Amino acid sequence: MATAGTTDVAHTDLAHTDVAHRAKILLVDDRAENLLALEAILSSLDQELIFARSGEAAVEAAGGGEFAVILLDVVMPGMDGFETAARIKQRGRTPNVPIIFLTAAGAEPELAFRGYAAGAVDYISKPLDPWVLRAKVSVFVDLYLKERQLRVVSDLPSLLSAIEEAAAGLAGLPAALASGALADGEPAATALTKGLARLDGAIASLRSTLGGLGVKRAEGARGR
Repeated sequence: MATAGTTDVAHTDLAHTDVAHRAKILLVDDRAENLLALEAILSSLDQELIFARSGEAAVEAAGGGEFAVILLDVVMPGMDGFETAARIKQRGRTPNVPIIFLTAAGAEPELAFRGYAAGAVDYISKPLDPWVLRAKVSVFVDLYLKERQLRVVSDLPSLLSAIEEAAAGLAGLPAALASGALADGEPAATALTKGLARLDGAIASLRSTLGGLGVKRAEGARGR
């Protein structure tokens, strides 16, 4: 686990960049040994683990990124798990993010009710069963990745339209030059540069979107 730093938030370092099959998981606990235990359980999922040592750090992390699921300790000094969950729901980039509360064995039963009332999808007592926890987190990661892919696919028609429009603009340049129809006497070189820039931008957006789906450019393809 990386050192926490000034914001009390840390993350795992991943050697690969396959963003289409990777999600962020936020782990929140004030005790470093508990975070290490969670890392040991979840590292085999090969996702990006973000660590927060306080409720305040968790709220800050949730406001700056999307998470597939949050594992949140209930009892922490300062802002407890319930208040942290409420603030994440109010301010996080993904207010509907699933939250799994973690608590010590033998905790008061009403804490579980408070957890579900705060928007938790599950409430797990320590000591944690590694197999059960990993399976539950894996389900939420899979759901998140599928939903993210659907969002990406829904953007494809508009991206393709942008490329078609940019290409059509370039195709129409010769006729515009011949008829003197370029706006305000714009030089042909300037019009061509602008047209190419629009096309490059549209292609870059499409390439980025396809990268989010795990589609890689063919080997030897011309890059820009």
